[in-house]
Amino acid sequence: MTLAQSLSCSMSAWTKLEQSLPNSTCYSFRQQRRTMQLAANAHGVYVHIPFCSKRCDYCAFATFTDRHHLTSTYLKSLSQHIARRVVEGMPPATSVFVGGGTPSMVPAEELMAVLKTIPLAHGAEVTVECNPDNITLPMMREYLAGGVNRISIGVQSTVPHVLASLGRTHDPENVQRSVAYVREAGFSTFNLDIIYGAAGESLDDWRTTVRDVVALDPPHVSAYGLTVEANTPLASQTDRHPDNDDQADKYELVDQLFCDNGLVNYEISNWSKPGHECVHNYLYWLQGNYDGFGCAAHAHMDGRRWWNVRTPDRYIEMVDAGQTPESSSETLDDSTRRLEALQLLIRVRDGVPANSFSSEDQELLGDLIVSRGDRWVLTRAGRLMANEVSLRLRIS
Repeated sequence: MTLAQSLSCSMSAWTKLEQSLPNSTCYSFRQQRRTMQLAANAHGVYVHIPFCSKRCDYCAFATFTDRHHLTSTYLKSLSQHIARRVVEGMPPATSVFVGGGTPSMVPAEELMAVLKTIPLAHGAEVTVECNPDNITLPMMREYLAGGVNRISIGVQSTVPHVLASLGRTHDPENVQRSVAYVREAGFSTFNLDIIYGAAGESLDDWRTTVRDVVALDPPHVSAYGLTVEANTPLASQTDRHPDNDDQADKYELVDQLFCDNGLVNYEISNWSKPGHECVHNYLYWLQGNYDGFGCAAHAHMDGRRWWNVRTPDRYIEMVDAGQTPESSSETLDDSTRRLEALQLLIRVRDGVPANSFSSEDQELLGDLIVSRGDRWVLTRAGRLMANEVSLRLRIS
């Protein structure tokens, strides 16, 4: 199916799909409202672990393969930085997300020592990203004992030649083992990350990955289209860039298979069982406040955004000197902040207020949006064109 054909999907087909879902999935929409309300009054913490064994050629994050000797010093600097913010009045965190890089590469006891410095609100969501090659049962048990209650596993694909195309080195068989360890350790929720659009990945390859993921019965899955970021090895290899029509076909496939298996789409790239939506991600979609610790980590507070210095060496140096590791910042004016709020909200299942589109734009957008109560939400076709739809949003 071409992109144009995907965009022509009728609303009747979309409605039929929703009506065919198990009754239990309706709870997910109500749960989403509650999750959004929680996130709107929340304070998050992001912790960046920049160390990797191999840098993927599509990755634009601040990750390093040659700084492992800094691990212990870096983790101590994280604890110092967090402790300083606590003294300054940082609220208890309603969600914590430890990303990278590869957090599961660092010693579990040292990572848990960092997390212990973060004050947590009751019922806080605490997530750690893990590589399936690093996960062990003792590690998962130590994470759980240390306050972690959600694991995010970087699966990306279960097809070996697609993993090779992505520059990933893990063994697909380790994914099943990792999920088994997560469950055996006692985690009640976890996420699997997958990516579509790699060079050489056929639609059947993608179907294999999605079916393998469904067979693992995860509470939450994130499926992202491969994007080409500037200054990455992939950027200069134009013959390996993803094809729009191919990505549209793969998005339609993953959405259908997930919906057929009780995973409800609640944000463009995220599906979950009822009650397993990611609280921390909602902070970003709702412009919530969050602190960022570690090199290149971003933070946001009431319209002011800032980000830290990019290298672990410089981060350690500045924290140890008692200086703020902030590299730069920006403050959004009121109108920009309100418009950005709509551009983020249109991504989620709850949508945007009815007055967010003019009558003319409502007609122009056609089957890309649908009215649900007092909100406009994206259809499946609209999710494929979310950036274009966002350009039509207006603030009242």
